[in-house]
Amino acid sequence: MKKDIYDSIIIGGGFYGLYIADFIASQGKRVLLCEYEDSCMTHASYNNQARIHSGYHYPRSLLTGMRSCLSFPRFIKEFPDCVIDDFAKYYAIGRILGKVTAQQFQNFCQHIGAPCQPAPSNICRLFNSHYIEAVFDAREFAFDATILRDNILQRCASNGVEICTGTQVLEFRQIAGGGLETDITSKKEGGLFTIRCRNLYNCTYARINKLNAASGIRLIPLKHEMTEMALVEVPEEIQNRGFTVMCGPFFSIMPFPSRQLYTLSHVRYTPHYEWYDKEENDTYTDAYRILAEDPKHSSYQAMVHDAARYMPSIGKTVYRDSLWEVKTVLPISEVDDSRPILFKSNYAGISGYHCIMGGKIDNIYDCMDFIRQIERNGPSSS
Repeated sequence: MKKDIYDSIIIGGGFYGLYIADFIASQGKRVLLCEYEDSCMTHASYNNQARIHSGYHYPRSLLTGMRSCLSFPRFIKEFPDCVIDDFAKYYAIGRILGKVTAQQFQNFCQHIGAPCQPAPSNICRLFNSHYIEAVFDAREFAFDATILRDNILQRCASNGVEICTGTQVLEFRQIAGGGLETDITSKKEGGLFTIRCRNLYNCTYARINKLNAASGIRLIPLKHEMTEMALVEVPEEIQNRGFTVMCGPFFSIMPFPSRQLYTLSHVRYTPHYEWYDKEENDTYTDAYRILAEDPKHSSYQAMVHDAARYMPSIGKTVYRDSLWEVKTVLPISEVDDSRPILFKSNYAGISGYHCIMGGKIDNIYDCMDFIRQIERNGPSSS
């Protein structure tokens, strides 16, 4: 930390924090990014299904589907090196326990402009027709999180973003005359630093309320889930293919390029338990402390047992590892499975303090108009 005054401080070195830091620095601003871990993109930006959403996943939320469909081509154009598109993707519609019908899914895809055609017979035969109403050929890709991280870090370096890993923003306060003052500790540099900034962006995902609690600010209502995605090897009939069964207590299996394996997730068994940050709470429980202390007993066998009823080939997968992570969503997402963005500018009436959280990696584009407005008009904008 070479300066004691910055235009913007970004807290959180996930994809969102890095992308926002790079954009602000590209405008000629002095930017400091603080990441608690020893490297960037080690939590939710890596430990996810590596899906570049193009809308199909949200048939019960038209807005989320439309936004994903619009963001999809922007992401693959901006980050072509990290896009993995050498596999076929299929969406199947559950006949029993499903929340949408095949016709509803087709209508949804047509409405948002997502390509959707009946899958060929050899693909349909992979499923148990007693449980599956229809299967559709879709256009959906994956991303390699390691390549994406290297790409955005290189961009940040080119634009002069100062990145401090092993660094924690302990608390902040507004100061007379405008601006914010932060207390920061760094494992690498040692000691406590007091640094000022014009804008402070809290992009810490599951830890957003940690800074709020430490700074005496009311918590943002959030839902957290301890989640597991199994990393597996797949049989020949699944190789170079991805499958998602919609929309209910079903499963998805996708290539995970960073490990050259596949992720198997299940709506019922991927979440192990949940807890909430509530606005009226006086105390905050650190989500990543819960993650670190969780005993991590895998639910892979339960995932496979249920998924194989729909797709017998799943029973031939070979377990290799699991990705464990805290998944954080807005409580409203429980109603319709939507993934609205959390963007609270000047949160709690504090000019220049902004809390940002997205549920999908390509949601970043929906944030940028707000970021541009803040950087153009100053921290008093909302």
